[in-house]
Amino acid sequence: MNTQKIRLNVTLPKDLVNMVDRMTGAKKRSMFIAEAIELKVKQTQKEILEKQLAEGYQACQKEGLDISSEFEVADLEGWDEY
Repeated sequence: MNTQKIRLNVTLPKDLVNMVDRMTGAKKRSMFIAEAIELKVKQTQKEILEKQLAEGYQACQKEGLDISSEFEVADLEGWDEY
């Protein structure tokens, strides 16, 4: 992660801030929040990539089936010998 920092003003529910403070202490709050955001961003990026891959596979499905059916005869050639 980049070491440059930007100060932000965010509003969070008081209960959430209290939970974070109990786990980390007030002095490490920013680091905890940054790590949580980074984790969520990576998770979201992974979900987006998986969705794009699934859409790509689905888009190529017909082409793959067409190619498979064209070579079906060649694929089965010689199998009766075994």
